[in-house]
Amino acid sequence: MSTAYVFPGQGAQFPGMGKDLYENNAEAKALFDKADEVLGFSLSAIMFEGTAEELKETKVTQPAIFTLSVIMAKLLGEDFKPTMVAGHSLGEFSALTAVGALDFESALKLVSARAMAMQKACEMKPSTMAAILGLTDEQVENICESTPGVVVAANYNCPGQLVISGEIEAIEAACESAKEAGARRALVLPVGGAFHSPMMEPARAELAAAIEATEFHTPLCPVVQNSVAKAVSDPAEIKQNLIDQLTAPVKWTQSVQQMIASGVTDYVECGPGKTLQGLVKKIDRSTNVSGVSFE
Repeated sequence: MSTAYVFPGQGAQFPGMGKDLYENNAEAKALFDKADEVLGFSLSAIMFEGTAEELKETKVTQPAIFTLSVIMAKLLGEDFKPTMVAGHSLGEFSALTAVGALDFESALKLVSARAMAMQKACEMKPSTMAAILGLTDEQVENICESTPGVVVAANYNCPGQLVISGEIEAIEAACESAKEAGARRALVLPVGGAFHSPMMEPARAELAAAIEATEFHTPLCPVVQNSVAKAVSDPAEIKQNLIDQLTAPVKWTQSVQQMIASGVTDYVECGPGKTLQGLVKKIDRSTNVSGVSFE
């Protein structure tokens, strides 16, 4: 049996997440407390007692999902034996930390810096993202190319589900074209900006400096990275792919297909929610999917 652990990105958060672990596990409590200390605000209080709206703020969401995902991987102890790992967007930081390429504190600082940089880039120019359902990747790519303004394919989530990213007017125009082309749905998403598009270039430049200044180690198993959809173990290569990730598309479909081609049969989602379990199953029905649970 060959197992990949997969780590979710933004959107997997929900109020109260992680509270049971905090109250019932000393190791989890220590890491939540450490996160609060590193960030300089009580992330745990917002996670456990905050509203969905408070938890949706990028500067909160990203550290929250990262912290809980890493804690869940650590609590697996000896049972955490991945053949490969991968993470969706933000989840790539969780994956890298779980397999020792980054230590918890350094990774959390990077995640926080990334969230702040993305927030700043979003405020520079109004932008958004939209989910296109029911068209092929090629159809959506062609629509993006023929639409005036900045609009690109951003998240290859699974066959028939692609998220586009860019300027508001260009996104709206692309959605109309997608509907005309027979899309089942073309839905503008409630996000703060155009993630994984050229509009994140200011954030990429800012994050690059922070990543370059951080020590990375060889992971205990290969990490299938979003921007290249291939297994990587070299720390210098991991760094570069992580920098590129902000303006490059998340090749999730291609990443899962790569893991399947490498012989991975079992996929365990490590973090809040079940989004990735659903996506992996849609990419290949023969896969075995499950989530980490401590109940």
